[in-house]
Amino acid sequence: MRALVQTVSRASVTVDGAVVGQIADGLLVLLGVTHDDTAATAQTMARKVHELRLLDDEASAAEVGAPLLVVSQFTLYGDARKGRRPTWAAAAPAEVAEPLVTEFVEALRARGASVATGRFRAHMLVESVNVGPRTVLIEL
Repeated sequence: MRALVQTVSRASVTVDGAVVGQIADGLLVLLGVTHDDTAATAQTMARKVHELRLLDDEASAAEVGAPLLVVSQFTLYGDARKGRRPTWAAAAPAEVAEPLVTEFVEALRARGASVATGRFRAHMLVESVNVGPRTVLIEL
């Protein structure tokens, strides 16, 4: 599992002209799932993201109650080392990834986090205003 985490002053996801998720002053989390990820992986990643000291004064979302916007992003497993066309072979198929993204979101919520989401398998327009910018890639 990979999570690209960015501090944002605002972020939103729009699907078919309607905003389906949005936050202010929090973390945008682009989440990729690979073939061997499990519910335990999702739980561990949720803890790491929630406790990541990326906000001002090295605070975490857990400490300050910052919201998170989670967007499924299979392209985090894109590989363009050969040629110009990336392969997505390392990304888990949707049938595997979707329940694990849901597990990740539910694990965050169980920790008390305020979580907005994109929509799985939808064509999403993701907007964000990065702060810092501060961006961290977490890989399990």
